[in-house]
Amino acid sequence: MVGRTLIDVAIIGGGPGGLGTAIALSQLPFVRITLYEKNPEPREAGAGISLSANAWKVLDLLGASEEVKGGSKSNTHQRNAFTGDVLGVVKSPENAQADSRGAIRARRTRLQSALLSRVPEGTIQYGKKLIHLENLPTRGVRLVFHDQTEAVADLVVGADGIQSIVRRTLLPDHHLSFTGTIAWRVIVAKACLAHIPDITTSTSWWWGESGHVYFSDVDDEDEKNPYFEITVRGYREPEILGRTVVWGVPATNDRVASRVEKYDRRIKDAVSIVPEGAWREFAMFAGPRLDRIIGWDNKVALIGDSSHPLSGAFGSGATFAMEDGWILARALDYSQSLGLSIRDALEIFNNIRSPYYARMYEHLDELEEKMRKSRQESKDFDDFLRAKIKYLIYGDKDFIYKNDIQKVWEDYIVSAEGQPR
Repeated sequence: MVGRTLIDVAIIGGGPGGLGTAIALSQLPFVRITLYEKNPEPREAGAGISLSANAWKVLDLLGASEEVKGGSKSNTHQRNAFTGDVLGVVKSPENAQADSRGAIRARRTRLQSALLSRVPEGTIQYGKKLIHLENLPTRGVRLVFHDQTEAVADLVVGADGIQSIVRRTLLPDHHLSFTGTIAWRVIVAKACLAHIPDITTSTSWWWGESGHVYFSDVDDEDEKNPYFEITVRGYREPEILGRTVVWGVPATNDRVASRVEKYDRRIKDAVSIVPEGAWREFAMFAGPRLDRIIGWDNKVALIGDSSHPLSGAFGSGATFAMEDGWILARALDYSQSLGLSIRDALEIFNNIRSPYYARMYEHLDELEEKMRKSRQESKDFDDFLRAKIKYLIYGDKDFIYKNDIQKVWEDYIVSAEGQPR
């Protein structure tokens, strides 16, 4: 064991990734952390969030799993959005077998609260919108905030999401583009929907030609007044002019209702119940894969959506970001124990996580090709939907939902030190 060098770390962004990174790094006595969040108070946009075996593993490691509860996804129906016909039922998702707690859908705010409770007091500074980063020729990175305050850190962690200013500064030639998809999300009291047949009895996907509707519990069965999520998606939406990434802005009931007017009556009835002003709109943007998720002579690391701008392609973005933060902490601890530098630690982090994201991009490319062929070969719409469900929902994604991040790290150590298991 060698002496440890004190490291000042600035984390940009207070979402699940930033909070998870702060928790993981706070366990290292040689790290001094400040998390900078642009909002004036804790805030989490969205409705529900899916958590599977990979999420439980990292939440256990962060000590935050006990406080996270939600609705079970063990009874999931796939339906034709026009007719309501059931095209498939999953009683127990495969990834649930990797953890007895199963796959759940939880309120995003509950995950946020669970993580916040584990972040050491005094770590977070609110109202700190980053506007400028400068790679200093000597030590670290200079940060400038909207309120004209400044800071210097040995290491900057970009946990600032799809719109990441850290990524844009690091890689000015990397650009996002609108995917054509917009999601409208809301959570409402489950009791308001209980009279509509087949809506609240299970998690369900209702598939249309140019969009889909998703229904799910976000509270467990013990909740006195449980809430329920409705998400409406449009796949071929017109470009949003005059703005870039639209995230969590209010949407009118008419705007959402227009996307489901040709769907089954039950969907229209459910959408019509939402109070005016409750819908939030999320326009999906994505960008090409990054060759490396570190930069500036290994003074900056990107995590979560800032490192793989896929805009929710796998519905597990918060988990990916928390996994990133945990691996980053392990890499720093390991490197310091060997007398190595931050540079070495970030190379380890990149070598573990960057190939993982490359695999996701490859998976999406393969899926797109399968969907293209299915569209050409399908006899009718239901036939195409069955193929879509087969590849999109039931396709092999164990490398994501069954990922054991602790084992990933243990395997790296075995490989690095050349020790047989």
